[in-house]
Amino acid sequence: MIFIVDDDEIMAESMGRSLGIREFKIFPNAIETMSYISEGNVPDLIFLDILLDGPDGFTFLNELVSYTDTAKIPIVVVSSLDFSEKDLSEYGVVGFLNKETMRPEDIKEYAERYGGK
Repeated sequence: MIFIVDDDEIMAESMGRSLGIREFKIFPNAIETMSYISEGNVPDLIFLDILLDGPDGFTFLNELVSYTDTAKIPIVVVSSLDFSEKDLSEYGVVGFLNKETMRPEDIKEYAERYGGK
């Protein structure tokens, strides 16, 4: 299962379509995502927008690494901000996609590499 955490509904749905037949779930904010995860629904991969309504993506990343069962989830940061020079690997970040230049193939590539089944 792949999670898409983005408060831009159109962007999130577009990313989901790029995943093809892979199973995914969209969340509009970090709180709903953490709540769903706390019910035992740990994803194989998360596409994460940083500029979210409510707690931002960095708060979410800090929360994830504070638990052993979620600390190793691969995260792809999806943002209009440039984080390519930042090392966020300690938070499980395996890649960055710029919202302005990413292509459906980029999303699919990360899903194939880290998205489980």
